[in-house]
Amino acid sequence: MVRKILLLGDEQLYEVSAEVDKKEISQIRNTITNLHDTLMDYRNRYGAGRAIAAPQIGIQKRIIYMFLDHPVVFINPVLKFPDEEMMEVLDDCMSFPDLYVRVLRHKRCTIEFMDLDWKPCSWELEGDLAELLQHECDHLDGILATMRAIDNKSFVFKDI
Repeated sequence: MVRKILLLGDEQLYEVSAEVDKKEISQIRNTITNLHDTLMDYRNRYGAGRAIAAPQIGIQKRIIYMFLDHPVVFINPVLKFPDEEMMEVLDDCMSFPDLYVRVLRHKRCTIEFMDLDWKPCSWELEGDLAELLQHECDHLDGILATMRAIDNKSFVFKDI
């Protein structure tokens, strides 16, 4: 089911999400379906969107749904950074669809997570995928890109 995406200013977006317990795995399948449907609806409307975090649809659980060429579910993801090399990006978000925010992100990261079979996984990421997963993990901690702006001139409206 397509869910409403919470918008910038909604207090729920600033809450820290709870970890998923292994015994909840069967119950979160409905959440995964809602995340998929909501992401695909956003893509149809805006022509963008690669991933969505559960808090963006009002579910305070540590779940990220990503769909590039196939779906990937990240449960209880943890980021690690192998070095301090940073990159400057214009970050966008489904919770503020007409705004870009200039932020600094780590160029490389490792994401460790549980999959839907409750198997531990680890991916090494670089560039745009590293940025994407840092953005989504921030949502799980109640952090929005607007809070990571480089300075007060780092906000740009999209040309619509």
